[in-house]
Amino acid sequence: MNLLVPFTILLSSDKNLYYSIRNIFGFYPRNIYLYQLAFRHKSAAKEILNGIKISNERLEYLGDAVLSSIVADYLFKKFPYKEEGFLTEMRARIVSRSRLNKLSKKLGFDRLIKSETVNKHSKYLHGDAFEAFVGALYIDRGYKFAKRILINRVIEVHFDIDKLENENVNYKSQLIEWSQKEKIPVEFKVLDEIGNGYGKQYLIEVMIDKKIYSNGRDYSIKGAEQIAAGKAMEKLESEEKL
Repeated sequence: MNLLVPFTILLSSDKNLYYSIRNIFGFYPRNIYLYQLAFRHKSAAKEILNGIKISNERLEYLGDAVLSSIVADYLFKKFPYKEEGFLTEMRARIVSRSRLNKLSKKLGFDRLIKSETVNKHSKYLHGDAFEAFVGALYIDRGYKFAKRILINRVIEVHFDIDKLENENVNYKSQLIEWSQKEKIPVEFKVLDEIGNGYGKQYLIEVMIDKKIYSNGRDYSIKGAEQIAAGKAMEKLESEEKL
């Protein structure tokens, strides 16, 4: 990567943001506006025309999808013989809102975010900003570049994959504890039994407050429940209900 400082950056009023991104990730942005927007929380939304306000929410939506795709591809290649349930659970551990929140602070994003709120609904604003950054990176440099940066500069530097693999996380118990605390009913239902004998798999559905939230498929009911519960927890985090 060319780290020579372009003359336009030296004259830019946003050179601190240019330098911050270069120092953290090793590259200079092409379209600095995208990264400015990525660090603008909705509480500090900027009005552009006739009451229309812009923040990092749209970039967050895009970045969430891009990050999930890159992590899925990384895990698929790193663990060529693991089942879908394992890969799904590992991805959920990496991209969880609480983990991305810690990662964002570790990267120093808290110094870059523009926000005017510290209330309950902003507890994941750091993780949201990281996802928005991924969205900006994807638009600015494309998928292959974003993938290289996220794998080389984030996943392989800031995540201990072996430690994550050996984490004993009981998503079903966590989900039930949350439901009891919030007084919101959670139900696990066996939807289907697929195949016969040793190859039989179970399809489990999770309903929260009588709404379908997720499903999981595995060779045991317990395994399928864990996968479905993990997906439900991830969705609850994205809705900021955890």
